[in-house]
Amino acid sequence: MPGLAAVAAIVFLVKEKQRTRVASVSFRDGLRQLPVRYRKFLVAVGLFGAGDFAHTLLILLAAQSLSPTLGTTGAASAAVGLYVAHNVFYAGFALLAGWLADRVSKPKLLAAGYGLATLMALAIVALPLGPWVLAGVFILGGVYVAIEETLEDSFCAELVGEEQHGMAFGVLATVNGVGDFLSSVIVGALWSAFGISVAFSYSAVLFATGAFLVLRAGSAEDAKKASG
Repeated sequence: MPGLAAVAAIVFLVKEKQRTRVASVSFRDGLRQLPVRYRKFLVAVGLFGAGDFAHTLLILLAAQSLSPTLGTTGAASAAVGLYVAHNVFYAGFALLAGWLADRVSKPKLLAAGYGLATLMALAIVALPLGPWVLAGVFILGGVYVAIEETLEDSFCAELVGEEQHGMAFGVLATVNGVGDFLSSVIVGALWSAFGISVAFSYSAVLFATGAFLVLRAGSAEDAKKASG
């Protein structure tokens, strides 16, 4: 029923603005015309995404960490409850991230979100995974995903001309999709082969690298605006 309601809303309520059609170009030319600053941003997103594992792995992490004290059933219930909290913080901070994006530097805010992901991964590696630490891990996970998903699209729209939005968003979605697949496979494989520390250290390194590169892309963009 919610799916049908969504379809009805698109068909009957959403109206696209009139716009001038852009000149037809080939797919290859469309890619080539994307600006350098967008490509630098895409490298940052790709590296971050290569470490951004599916957060269902956090449920497994919590269940395994809590089972010695809560038992298998109790640990599973607690893990699901933590994931509910994760989603609550995600929903709440998505709105806040959108509000902040209209008022502060988008690349700096996105880099801060990537930084929270780094803290989450480092907490998993360095701290004892008791209930309170795991609660912090799940909360950080929900908050950074809210910032990431909101700001990546928003910053992307600023890096390209309006006539390139379709191509730019399509490429961004492709990079994110490939990253989603590779990150979960790699983190899961490292976890199975070498343990939690190696798996989440891998993610922490890529998260921090992505944050640094987003800041650099943002600095170049801010400098261009200032000179313009």
